Amino acid sequence: MFGYDPASVIMCSDSFWCSIIQPIVASLLIFFVVLTGFAYTTLLERKFIAWFQQRSGPNRVGPGGFLQPAADGLKLIFKEDIIPAHAYKTVYYIAPVLKTVPVLVLFAVLPWGPDINIPWFNGDWYRIKLAISEINVGVLWLLALMSLGTYGMVLAGWSSNNKYAMLGGLRASAQMVSYELSLGLTMAVPMMIVGTMNIQDIVKAQEVGAPILGWFVFQNPLAAAILGIALLAEVGRSPFDLPEAEQELTQGFMTEYSGMKFAIIMMAEYLGMIAVSMIWICLFFGGWGFGGNIVSNVPILGPVVMLGKIIAVLILMVWIRSTLPRFRYDRLMAFGWKVMLPLSFISVMWTAISLAVGDSANSPVLYGVVSTIFFVVLVIGAYLILGRNDDQTADDQSSLANDPMVTGVSRGPAVIAVELLGNLIAIPYTLFDKLGPKLAQGRDRTVRELREFSATYGDTKKEEPAGD
Repeated sequence: MFGYDPASVIMCSDSFWCSIIQPIVASLLIFFVVLTGFAYTTLLERKFIAWFQQRSGPNRVGPGGFLQPAADGLKLIFKEDIIPAHAYKTVYYIAPVLKTVPVLVLFAVLPWGPDINIPWFNGDWYRIKLAISEINVGVLWLLALMSLGTYGMVLAGWSSNNKYAMLGGLRASAQMVSYELSLGLTMAVPMMIVGTMNIQDIVKAQEVGAPILGWFVFQNPLAAAILGIALLAEVGRSPFDLPEAEQELTQGFMTEYSGMKFAIIMMAEYLGMIAVSMIWICLFFGGWGFGGNIVSNVPILGPVVMLGKIIAVLILMVWIRSTLPRFRYDRLMAFGWKVMLPLSFISVMWTAISLAVGDSANSPVLYGVVSTIFFVVLVIGAYLILGRNDDQTADDQSSLANDPMVTGVSRGPAVIAVELLGNLIAIPYTLFDKLGPKLAQGRDRTVRELREFSATYGDTKKEEPAGD
């Protein structure tokens, strides 16, 4: 098979030099891919938003605007770096780095494909992991690092010594606290199904059965949807980009940043888009797999499949940005606490009860039946609740259509009395509007005549004789 004996393949972890070289090479390759991907994610976003909004988008620099990211980077390198006079300079410099580094470190545990066998110059074959590292608490690693990025936003707003930037940083911290609860709960669902925090094992567990049907999104779509929304809020993408809402906060926490420091903050946002896409894909959409052990038999397809899924999720994020308006801040917080958090508990209960019933009977079929029952009950409940809200909205609109204060049609003695009172109150205002200009003209004429009289017949004092 390909000129080697599978039994003679050496695990990279068992070789001293391979265990040192593999993480270094994997880090360089992955960082090159994601940093290049960050640049062209900006182009992808601008192109697709232009397409959604029926306009051209970048099309001048390079063929089809393909070199626009390079032009933007070159422009930011030579842009003037403006620093506020009263900024806390040490923290001001550190904050963009503190926002970017945790995002880069997220990629350390995210797999791009299954283990792959590669030859070495001495004729030996080594089994290499297509990830920088594989740890048993990978999900916990992701949760810890995603929280750190918020400190960069908060410190950037605080250190700028700008009230708008400070408000943006406070919004970022409040948003993180609100949505990380739902984020953590829904990330527990695939852990419960597989029984491990190892992300590679979670991905492999979805490589069973027919293609795609083994993905965990079909076992708990509610958790997958909540996790996707929470990840959008975590990375601050529209419609959850309240920390940088230009309508009320100028540019939010990064108002006072310019030049390359601004570019680093924007790089962190787009790297975060790629990272959360990979997290969502690995936990609920099969990761690098496509079902039915297709990629496991041809491991080189793993990075290709993963890249295709990442691009699809990025396009979905761009589509959401170009479609949905930004939330009002109080509604953003209410949505996180009153809607997302209760539904997250329901999604965890859904999986926990289904697993408990299935394991007690040692029957995967029973697990699927209970999970399906939960899904049906949830759909019916959502229909009833949303249908009731629609009926209430229709009733409100109907009452407004019949409201005499809106339509102007008088009905009943109470409405007539209110209109009569309003007319009585309006009488003095009407008289003032009519008589006010005439009174003002008369006043001005009187003042003018008095001034003319004073100028002509002004008071004169007789000179008193000087005293002795």
